[in-house]
Amino acid sequence: TRLNSQPDYSSIMTKRYTMKILLDFAAAHYLRNYEGVCNRLHGHNWKVEVQVTATELDHVGMDFKVIKDATRELIGNLDHYNLNDIPPFDKINPTAENISAYLYGELSAKLNTDSVKVSAVTLWETDRACVTYTEE
Repeated sequence: TRLNSQPDYSSIMTKRYTMKILLDFAAAHYLRNYEGVCNRLHGHNWKVEVQVTATELDHVGMDFKVIKDATRELIGNLDHYNLNDIPPFDKINPTAENISAYLYGELSAKLNTDSVKVSAVTLWETDRACVTYTEE
């Protein structure tokens, strides 16, 4: 045994890949029952960062395209709309927190498998304000 050799953990360590994509959409909203200027209709150029972890790769090596396509399809339903008119935001306030939780849930339903999991969605309302939603 060499003194400086490192143990081989490859047989006991779980491989984990973390992939992130960043897309954007523009949409208006207003906050109900809110005291402040955000109770008036206004818009944002939202940025959506989706983080996915995988313990196995698919036959092509887990392409970013799968994550991008699912996210594009979902935010396409929000892009250039008043979010207050779109379920579930016709009932709950379209805050960045609620939107990020919604995106997380919808993307998880589309992308999650035994080896792939949406691990976080970060929604940027402005260049200086964002929220990250995760579930344990």
